[in-house]
Amino acid sequence: MAYPLSSDPAQACYLPLIDLTGLLSSDSQQRNAVAGQIGQACREWGFFYIYKHGIDARLQAAVFEQTRQLFDRPDEAKRALDKAASPANRGYEALRGQCLEPGAPADLKEGFYLGRDLPADDPRVQAGRFNHGPNQWPASLPGFRPAMERYHAAMTDLAERLMAGLALSLELPENYFAGFCDEAMATLRLLHYPPQPAMAAPGEKGCGAHTDFGGLTLLLQDDNPGLQVWNHRAQAWMDAPPLPGTYVVNLGDMIARWTNDRYRSTLHRVVNLSGHERYSVPFFYGGNPDHQVSCIPTCLEAGEAPRYPGVTVEEHYREMYRRTYA
Repeated sequence: MAYPLSSDPAQACYLPLIDLTGLLSSDSQQRNAVAGQIGQACREWGFFYIYKHGIDARLQAAVFEQTRQLFDRPDEAKRALDKAASPANRGYEALRGQCLEPGAPADLKEGFYLGRDLPADDPRVQAGRFNHGPNQWPASLPGFRPAMERYHAAMTDLAERLMAGLALSLELPENYFAGFCDEAMATLRLLHYPPQPAMAAPGEKGCGAHTDFGGLTLLLQDDNPGLQVWNHRAQAWMDAPPLPGTYVVNLGDMIARWTNDRYRSTLHRVVNLSGHERYSVPFFYGGNPDHQVSCIPTCLEAGEAPRYPGVTVEEHYREMYRRTYA
């Protein structure tokens, strides 16, 4: 189902709302039925909402509480955890530390990056593998680490279920993406958006227009709106407001590449006009760094050629980071 929230067709949000109950079922017919909805959403929008996803609301609340406490810390305490000191891109990113929209002012947000916590003597860390290493943990927040580690594990499980649904939606075996999911990179990003300034610079916004880099993004929003998705039908931005009990799911460039653009990676941005501090928690599921991403055979019409050369997950991510960070 979709839910128009405005009488203005350029502003109404038509993103599908998908009940995941069947995908989490042991009944293959139910899983295939939900996969069909996912496939339609991926072809038409590259964005959809999910509900009845199995993530504990109490865990979500704990993550938000720890996120607020983290960003309420003094600047000096946050900068002591600067991700610039981490070879694994883990830790604090200051306000205006990223510019996702070329030619626009830097993004009006601050963030904190977390991933699977690997010790410095892990062979992958010592080899300098992309985005592999230890997290930086705020010692002054004793509840932070347990909440984030529990949440990261729960979201990894959910992302794996969604990848199985994605495989079914492409008429592939349910375990087609098992290699991609094995030892997958997955980044949890905590974000804080101050209210949009009354005298904002031209083009200044919380997060510039962009597509995501990798596989799946699962976004947990607080009660404040701000996310906007490009409506390619109306050629206008539409709001993707918070809906209680849901995640917003979107596909990254890697899935579009993998499916020969059969599935969309759609532009989106954040403009925090709520007048309040806004917090959101995207979970970026990136996959196994060694996994090869080449055009999926079921995504080629007869006589059609792949639009993109094969690439590993790690090669793709390194190039995307090179483009968006100075």
